[in-house]
Amino acid sequence: MNDSDPVSLENKKEAKLPRRDWILLPMISLLTIALLAGSTELIARRLFSESKTGMAKCMVLNDPATGARGIPNTSCWGKSAEGPWVEYSFNNSGYRAGMAFGAKQPGTYRIVMTGSSVAVGDLTQRDKTFAALLPTELTQLTGRKVQLYNEGMGWGFSHSVTLRFNDVLKEDPDLILWILTPMDVKRASLVLPTADLDPWSGLSPAEKVWKRLQADLKGGGLAVNASELFSRTRTALMVRHYLFENRSQYVKSYLASGDSGVGYLKQDLSPEWETHLRQFDSDAAVIEGRARAEGIPFVAAFIPDRVQAAMISMGQWPKGEDPYKLDNELRAIITCHGGIYLDIAPDFRNIPDPEQGYLTVDGHPNTEGHAIIAGLLARELTSGAIPELRVHPPAQQSTSEQRR
Repeated sequence: MNDSDPVSLENKKEAKLPRRDWILLPMISLLTIALLAGSTELIARRLFSESKTGMAKCMVLNDPATGARGIPNTSCWGKSAEGPWVEYSFNNSGYRAGMAFGAKQPGTYRIVMTGSSVAVGDLTQRDKTFAALLPTELTQLTGRKVQLYNEGMGWGFSHSVTLRFNDVLKEDPDLILWILTPMDVKRASLVLPTADLDPWSGLSPAEKVWKRLQADLKGGGLAVNASELFSRTRTALMVRHYLFENRSQYVKSYLASGDSGVGYLKQDLSPEWETHLRQFDSDAAVIEGRARAEGIPFVAAFIPDRVQAAMISMGQWPKGEDPYKLDNELRAIITCHGGIYLDIAPDFRNIPDPEQGYLTVDGHPNTEGHAIIAGLLARELTSGAIPELRVHPPAQQSTSEQRR
């Protein structure tokens, strides 16, 4: 059979696609992909819905003299993609303390706590935060009235604490408690949160997508920015959420990110993290010196983040990594300036799956995590580090009493 065979020529004509099909088939494929991606995004937005506003609505975010601060006597609500609706109410002094600040009653032992978003209890109802739970636990353990004034603040990193430290001192504290996290070191010099806020927060979802697309494509092609664009979708958050529920996969994925994100876990800190620590050291020297001048005990406690808690509980980590590295560095800084350091990080070795006490992707402690933190802080504060809060172990019974 040759090419001139009539049957062969007819088969070739039937096999050849019309030109319009070469256009329609790819378009149908792209449309199918778009419909699947759109449907997945809609499902993700329903499962992981979030509010347009949150705690920031009740805050002043543009005053470099004080850093971010709460607006006195205001209240607002917010919801993160992974958490429930949460109310943020600020008292007469502009803090989420759950009470008005005032004169100390006789016999009351007052703790004034400062720090950033973990201290303020971001993304958790106030009565479920460790700031609310801790004074109750201390009162029960010590038998004396313990009061805690929470002056933690969103975006209240170490340099911001120096700007508002007069607020801490003026409340007549018997003890100052500084809550530390890796973010307090990484963003030590950050005073205003403009870099963290969504510049298009007032726009509709469609307008946000268009603005972000324009911004991302301005500096490169679509292929270069596709990964960044996808990472901002709710679908990407949903995928990470379910993926990160597996502890080993979560740790592996987290450690694969760049030094800016996980440099504090390295045995040998990078120049960038050394710079962060120097800024933190400078801020710690200022506030500890002022507390010492007033004769007020100064205590700092480091709260491990989710990946550190997981690594410590697992008891193993890759060569070159160390979940205790930042903890050790902060202990040296705080004690060098005369403060007391509560080392609760090692206690996570004895907690099964402690990473479940954190929001899976966001990383803030959840209700379970706050309860864990309250218990660990209470134990450390009453173990003898603070004489006024020391709890003596029960006396051993005599031999004659044991025989009765």
